[in-house]
Amino acid sequence: MAQHSHAPRRVARSTKQNTFFGGAAILAVGIMVVKVIGMFYKIPLLNIIGEQGSADFGNAYNIYAVLLTISTAGLPVAVSKLVSEANATGRQNQVRRVFRLSLALFLTLGVLSFLIMSFGSAQLAGLMNDDQAAPGIRALAPAVICVGCLSAFRGYAQGHGNMTPTAVSQIIEALCKLVVGLGLAYWLVKAGADQSHAAAGAITGVTVGTIVALAYMLLNYLMGRSQEGLSKDTPDSNGTIIKNLLMIAVPITISSSMVGIVTVIDSSLVQGQLQRALLENTDCWALYKDFMDFEALDSALKAWQATLPEGTTISMSLLSDQLAGEGTKTAIALHDALEDASRTLYGNYNGALNIYNLPPSLMAAITAAVIPAVSGTLARRDRKGAARVAGSALRISALLAFPMGVGLYVLGEPIMALIFPSLTSQLAGPLLSTLGLATVFVCMMLVCNSILQAYGFVNLPVVIMLAGGVIKIVLNYNVVVLPQVGIYGAPLGNIFCFALCLILDLIVMARVIPGRPKYIPLFAKPAAAAAVMGLGAWAVHGLLAKLLAANRLGNAVATLAAIVVAVVIYGVLVIVLRAITKEDLSLMPKGEKIARILHLS
Repeated sequence: MAQHSHAPRRVARSTKQNTFFGGAAILAVGIMVVKVIGMFYKIPLLNIIGEQGSADFGNAYNIYAVLLTISTAGLPVAVSKLVSEANATGRQNQVRRVFRLSLALFLTLGVLSFLIMSFGSAQLAGLMNDDQAAPGIRALAPAVICVGCLSAFRGYAQGHGNMTPTAVSQIIEALCKLVVGLGLAYWLVKAGADQSHAAAGAITGVTVGTIVALAYMLLNYLMGRSQEGLSKDTPDSNGTIIKNLLMIAVPITISSSMVGIVTVIDSSLVQGQLQRALLENTDCWALYKDFMDFEALDSALKAWQATLPEGTTISMSLLSDQLAGEGTKTAIALHDALEDASRTLYGNYNGALNIYNLPPSLMAAITAAVIPAVSGTLARRDRKGAARVAGSALRISALLAFPMGVGLYVLGEPIMALIFPSLTSQLAGPLLSTLGLATVFVCMMLVCNSILQAYGFVNLPVVIMLAGGVIKIVLNYNVVVLPQVGIYGAPLGNIFCFALCLILDLIVMARVIPGRPKYIPLFAKPAAAAAVMGLGAWAVHGLLAKLLAANRLGNAVATLAAIVVAVVIYGVLVIVLRAITKEDLSLMPKGEKIARILHLS
């Protein structure tokens, strides 16, 4: 076994743990900037490519997200954890070797994912019940390689407690996506391209963004490397480091991949079940009669029925059997009409998902900071300090998750009408409201998972996520096909899936993590404040909606006013209820000064 000669612990200055929420705040600001840029990207994009193009874009991106997660999800966490632990004990040579080996692994996995997306695009699109997604999948293939390498650099920086390079690279990536992606989509539409190829053009911006961001991270690494101190420690062998990386990364990757895999399965399942319901039970058409025209589908269905023997039972399996053979013109036309209708419905759901995914992405700032902070503290054998960081992370997460979830629930329809006017707000709005309830559970689950991973319990989130994923798939399979529910049942799987995951996470944490905070006060105060906030936002929006003109400007004023009032109400209640503690603020930059201003003891 190698003998480790420890250098002076220059990095140990991080024991003043205000770098935890300071780094999280930097990353959160970066994510918010990225999301604002994303709004300027997706709002006009959806207007350019339409509802069906939105479905093609979302389906291609879901495939990309799964392969991206498989190739990069666990390794950045493993890198940040091992780098943080090595820094805490002054082992700089160990830090360097961890980074070099992780970069090689990322590159290998990225190339494999690139090959799958490039040569299997048609098959992957078929899995999504959307053949038109294939061009978008191919356009995204090179991005997997770049993002893999990006993740190695980001994990290295985060392991040093430095979140700034990650934030800046994400902003660069988003700006390139905005300029290149939006420009290509607009040009292709003007050139007469169909919606699927316009969506592929928009996705190309993602690939260009990853290339430019990678160039920035490489430059940042080369500049910072010259400032590294000398160390005499003997690093672990390549085999040992790879083994440790994989022992951490593989379970986390499986857990994270499961979310993406479940999403892909769910999106394919939802669209397939929607097509089945539209074909086998035309009563469900009434569910969408106020905002969808079924004339083309009705004509295609009648033409197909005319080719069948009298008394034949209409079913999706019968249509599939005909298509599996030579496929009559009427069967093909009916299949296309069903696919168009389901793409339109799912396009609205995908629009709601774009908003729903914002809170979890903001929570990623906390999860990225939790793992190196807790791991480094545990490496110094400071278990009480690790428990304090974990407890504060849970409290801050709850303070953020509850108002975001309640806000989406109360203002779902006006938010969709404001941000995505090209979509059908009467359809997308209720979907977003239901997803808002799931927001609370998924945000808290992500933080709980990161705490368990920091403590070394990397396998437990895998088992828990598996249970939740099964619930989600089974529920959506049986609910979406109901004529009284339809697409409105799709978000229900999210609620039950992540609620179950969170409950199981909390039960496990109560057993394995010493010094955890009490759950009831931790959740009760932000829940109560968020409930009052929601009532205030609902009342303000309802009042202004009646007083102002029923147009987009009037909705914008009413919605933004309701959000401002909600923020004020919630902020006041958080202070009054003492939902945040002096200990929490001490982990933030200038936190002690803020605590004195708020008179927190």
